[in-house]
Amino acid sequence: MSPDAADPPQDGARGRAELVQLAQDARTDLSPASERYLTPLNLLIVISSVAIAAFGQLMLRHGMRVARGAAADVGSLVWHAVTSPSVIGGLAVFAVSAVLWLAALSRVPLSVAYPFNALGYIGILTASALVLHEHVTVRTWMGCAFVVAGLLLVVSGTAAP
Repeated sequence: MSPDAADPPQDGARGRAELVQLAQDARTDLSPASERYLTPLNLLIVISSVAIAAFGQLMLRHGMRVARGAAADVGSLVWHAVTSPSVIGGLAVFAVSAVLWLAALSRVPLSVAYPFNALGYIGILTASALVLHEHVTVRTWMGCAFVVAGLLLVVSGTAAP
């Protein structure tokens, strides 16, 4: 064994600095340039995935309302649900959303992309009230506003220069 390997590092700060540099080098080597910023194309992919997923949720809710109304018991509910065009369509829409989400994750760090799901809350709350005629309270809207404010804080430093 060499004498250098047996001696503990004398300077802990130097060791930490080397680790930080190694981590930065690894990030640079593994991440394509498109992943470093939330470019307009990356933003479009993320928002499209979230919007399509929200639309899928609305389709599923509508389909389950219809299935529940037609069902006489639990077994019948399952049958009506799996044969409902809205439920089947909602699942298909989710499949499209999942493909877009995978595309987004190939280009944008998860820590940047995932908070955009908060935008789905706004779309779903709005459509729940306007399209599905569900009651949405002021408190719910206020909570949604806080979530969106958090989203803005998270992504404000990720836009392309």
